[in-house]
Amino acid sequence: MSQHARTSPRSTGRRGRDLAAIVLAAGKGTRMNSTRAKVLHEILGVPMVSYPIRRALELRASPLAVVLGHQRAEVERVLAALHGRDAFTVVEQRAARGTGDAVRLALPLLGRAAGLVLILVGDAPLVEARTLARLLATARRTGGLAFLTATVGDATGYGRVVRDARGRVTGVVEHRDAIREERAIREINAAIYAAPAPFLRRAVARLGTANAQREYYLPDIVAAAARGIGAHAVEVDAAEVAGVNDRAQLAGAERALGRRLIASHMARATFRDPDTVRVEADVAIAPDAEIGRFVSLRGHTRIARGARIGDGCILDRAEVGEGAHVLPYCVIEGASIAAGARVGPFARLRPGTQVGPGAHVGNFVETKKTVIGRGSKANHLTYLGDATIGAGVNVGAGTITCNYDGLAKHETVIDDGAFIGSDTQLVAPVRVGRRAVVAAGTTVTGDVPAGALAIARTPQKNVPGYAIRLAVRRAGKQSR
Repeated sequence: MSQHARTSPRSTGRRGRDLAAIVLAAGKGTRMNSTRAKVLHEILGVPMVSYPIRRALELRASPLAVVLGHQRAEVERVLAALHGRDAFTVVEQRAARGTGDAVRLALPLLGRAAGLVLILVGDAPLVEARTLARLLATARRTGGLAFLTATVGDATGYGRVVRDARGRVTGVVEHRDAIREERAIREINAAIYAAPAPFLRRAVARLGTANAQREYYLPDIVAAAARGIGAHAVEVDAAEVAGVNDRAQLAGAERALGRRLIASHMARATFRDPDTVRVEADVAIAPDAEIGRFVSLRGHTRIARGARIGDGCILDRAEVGEGAHVLPYCVIEGASIAAGARVGPFARLRPGTQVGPGAHVGNFVETKKTVIGRGSKANHLTYLGDATIGAGVNVGAGTITCNYDGLAKHETVIDDGAFIGSDTQLVAPVRVGRRAVVAAGTTVTGDVPAGALAIARTPQKNVPGYAIRLAVRRAGKQSR
């Protein structure tokens, strides 16, 4: 047999829990036309396969088995980084022998779990937790198998839900195996199930390959349940269970999930034009925050209570403190902005930047790996890299920390209360002491003692009458 199971460390989990889960994510996704496994394509900054895993973890499913196939090692690596290696187990399906075979491989990893087993698919990221709660409640109430269905206008390619004259579910027939009357059915199987573990083990063991694709069809367990413990359809909106099979569907899923996320944030935060805003899945926005137009919030960005984000800003893994104001068209990446601080417009904060409480970073200022202390200001046209700036410091326009010598980076330290004049170059490593003053136009190549004035300029020379003589010469040339 070409399939084998592989488990992550400490993967067996606690046994006998009320709910275990399996996520099916072994497909290659040829319609994506991509060298990347389909389930790794991102929706709002998160691989699509992470969404069903999150739903299972939210429901406290344990153990949780994930069936992988194409690019198994890379998918497992990404999921371990997102969820932790102990959150799930992995089973590899090396040959595409059907979803029934995938579940057969996963079931041993659930140990002696005797409660319900929730089966999810890795390419259906829009299924909501409340829908899965309905599914599980139906399975628990009836003691049978429950599965999600939807009614669609065009059911081509989907498995059809077959019912008897009294409307009771009798089975699911795949599109390739359906006769004309069955293909006219518009109720489709969404391939998401909840079933008692003992039943699932028996039903999967009895699956065969007498079908058009010569595969082990998991939907055949619906007919087995209908003949025994009962099969119960839980109908949902088709958009919620739509799969992602190509780039257009990927974009559609991102739009749909984006609208849903923003709607949830708008219950307590203000969005000036939500249709123009992108908020990724792991962003947190506190009450009374305000988000401007054409804003993009990415990664694990955190926006605190009362903070304001101006039009056109891009924040990636950023932290914005309470009452802070990020003015329009700033780019904030891997940086933190403390309470009451003000940044922008047109500022760029690169990774490692920390803007202290009440500090100001103004227009066309770039920072990298720099700490700016409480109440300090760098308001114009400045680059601050690998710097530690104390409290109450004024950094004048056009100041540059010269932090790179071609081989290594060096640190600049500016102590509390110092004043840095405009057009200053601080050649690191260098330190400006407490309450020291650096005159405008100075190139600082050595430490400045506390309370001292540093000035390093070429002496000014005035040439009397030069401008008049130059004008006369120009006039003479023009008259020729």
